[in-house]
Parts: sequence; C-alpha cells; structure tokens
Amino acid sequence: MLTRQEFQNRIDQGILLLDGATGSNLMKAGMPRGCCTEEWIINHPEALIALQQEYYQAGSRVIYAPTFQAQPIPLSHVKLDRQTETINAMLVSLSRKAVPDALIAGNLTTLAAFIDSYDTALFDTMVENYRRQIVGLLEGGADLLAAETLLYPQDAEAILTAAELEGAETVIYSFTMQPDGSLFSGMDAGKVLRELEEAGAVAVGFNCVAADSLTAGLVSKLRKQVRGPLVCKPNAGIPVISSEGIAEYSLNAEDYAKIMLDCANMGASILGGCCGTTPEHIRALSNRL
Repeated sequence: MLTRQEFQNRIDQGILLLDGATGSNLMKAGMPRGCCTEEWIINHPEALIALQQEYYQAGSRVIYAPTFQAQPIPLSHVKLDRQTETINAMLVSLSRKAVPDALIAGNLTTLAAFIDSYDTALFDTMVENYRRQIVGLLEGGADLLAAETLLYPQDAEAILTAAELEGAETVIYSFTMQPDGSLFSGMDAGKVLRELEEAGAVAVGFNCVAADSLTAGLVSKLRKQVRGPLVCKPNAGIPVISSEGIAEYSLNAEDYAKIMLDCANMGASILGGCCGTTPEHIRALSNRL
C-alpha cells in the first residue's frame, strides 16, 4: 500500500484521474440486474478486465477494484460472508492483472442499507465488517482504499477505525450529498470532510452527485473548508428510469468533461466518474485536461 507521502507525491504531479462507473457498464456486458456483482465478476472475469483496460487506455490512473459491497453483511445475503477476505483479495488481484501499471483502489461503501440504525451498539459490528474487508483488500495488494457513496459520518468513522486497526494509512473518503453542500442527514458536508482530514483521511470529497451547472459551485464551496486533495466523482447527469426500470444517464462525454474541467479549475484535484459514466467520459475529460 502507498504511504501517505507517496500518495501526496502523486497528487503533487497534477490532477489524478480515477475511473468511471462499473456496474452499469458490466450490465451492458451481460451482468444480470439484481445479482451479486462480486460473485458474477469472479465467474466472468473477462468482462471486468476489458472494462478496466478501457478505462486505463482512456486516461484513468487509479482503477477501483469491484469490491463496493464486499463486506460480510451484504455477502451474507448470498451466503458468501465466510469468503469475505478471499473475495476481496481475488478482485484486487484481478484488477491488478487487468491494469498492472495503474494504482488499484480497494472500494468500500456504506452499510446503511443493511443495518437498522447507527446506534453505538452497532458500531463495533460495522468496524468488524470493514476490518474483514480491509484484510482481504490488503492481502490482494491494494495500493489505497477508497470509501465512497457514504451517507453518514458514522460510515466514515467505522471505516477510519477499521483502517487504523489494520494498518491501512492511505484512504480517501467521498460522500453523496446535496448540491448545496449538505449531507442527506442535513449536516454540513464541509465540516464533516474537514474533521475527516484531521482524523487522517488523505483525501475527501463527493461522488454520486449529478454533474450539472451547480457541480463546480459545490467544489468551490467545499474547497473553502477542505485543505487537502478534493475528490470530485459525479454521475453523468440526472437519470431517467426506462420502461424496463433501468436508469439511463443522458449527459454525453463532452458535456461531462466540460463540467469536470470547471470543477478542476475550482480546486478539485482527484477527478473521476460515478453512475452512468463510461470510458468515453473519462477519455473526453483526459483530453481536456
């Protein structure tokens, strides 16, 4: 895993370009809706390898391993929780095989959909879930950890605690939030991100926010409160649900890249794409940069 200083040295070289969406692109490659993504990828590795290679060729230099919900609690729903460490290690190794010259980020997310509340009694359970995942990510050789689509400060606190206990010092955190800079709980996102920096996060920011004319303003607002590297990883616009129940994103690659360039000019230094983005979105952004 990269040290904090090694990560900062990379940031000092200029904009760090992440990859884009994984799930929606894998569904185009044949992954069924509603399946366990991690299990499907292990059984169909060629689809992930092709996608990650496309992202790298488009300009991405940090590739997220497909371990978004590879924590014991979500995996228990498909009876794979006992294989948590093995699954995470395998998916990091698979990503490394696909793009050996890229940095590989072990991906983590909120457990909000699987727990009843964020009371103190559940905190230890959350930490243990993340610890087991992080053990696997480190065994697989992840260069850094990327906790994303977080909803509440407790998500980040549990991941921060688990990472410290497992000796993972290079972790970036991004929340989904409202365009006015507030979390969906109503808390001020800038304050939460600043506290995370003080607690040891190497970079903070947002993802899974619709890219539009307000996105650069959100970056500007957060930049006033965040001192270190700022993550900007929005969706390809606002989704429209098709008659088949599939979310379709209409923001094309060039328009997306223009918005992202404005975000970079406002102070975002780690850029990438979330829902609805493709290698073409990353390529258009890379060309503009």
